[in-house]
Amino acid sequence: MTSTTSTSTDLDAPSRTHRFRVTPARVLRSEWHKLWTLRSTWITLLCASAVTFGIGLTMGATYEDGGGDGDIDTVVLTLIGIQFTQIIVAVLGILVTASEYTTGMIRATMTAVPRRLPVLLSKAAVFGALVLGVTLVTHAATFLGAQLLLSGTEQSASLGDPGITRALVGSAIGLTLLGLIALGLGALLRSTPGAIGAFIGGIMILPEVIPLLPYDVATDVVKYFPARALESATSAGPVPEGAAPGAALLALALWATASLTAAGILLKRRDV
Repeated sequence: MTSTTSTSTDLDAPSRTHRFRVTPARVLRSEWHKLWTLRSTWITLLCASAVTFGIGLTMGATYEDGGGDGDIDTVVLTLIGIQFTQIIVAVLGILVTASEYTTGMIRATMTAVPRRLPVLLSKAAVFGALVLGVTLVTHAATFLGAQLLLSGTEQSASLGDPGITRALVGSAIGLTLLGLIALGLGALLRSTPGAIGAFIGGIMILPEVIPLLPYDVATDVVKYFPARALESATSAGPVPEGAAPGAALLALALWATASLTAAGILLKRRDV
């Protein structure tokens, strides 16, 4: 009787091990569930969309020919709300990682996934996919809505015009990459206030200070900083003293990669 029970237990062990084995798909599903079920995720994204859409429609409704805004890029004009939504998206990216350290949930997460790195990559993947999808829809809707109000003006344009679709897609990709940079900062600093301060200081304020330096190289370098690169990626036409759209997106991708790589290295080396 004992022998039969022991044998049965031994045969069941592999199936139980397989059932509870940690796999990349399961880690990804877990991180998606955590992000999806947080009320703050949807409130933040809805706020970001509302700000972009609302400001875009306001610009369209109040625009008048001859007011001195005729030389502004059409996509930049309609998506000018990105100046505010980039902060909202960055805060959400920081919360995805830093909030788990604040609540202590990170201990349970790392106990379940001892290798750690899959957790960070899964967080980045689900956050990036969600933000990219929401921003693509928001930016397209904002542009089309604003164009209904801009019809007949010098800012009138359509999706088929040169550079328009590329700028709308580029703005969504750029904003997503900016959010991933913030996500990496949250994992690096493990503090929501600290990461927000670092983002505002390093990403938004520093590019405005560097050009004041008496060096020509400062102007050449600053156009590849995240906030400036996002401006170039959002424009349908060339930006004076700015990077080309492709180069701007590449710079943002490298910044995001550097942020996540540094976060991954520290995550592997230090205690939770």
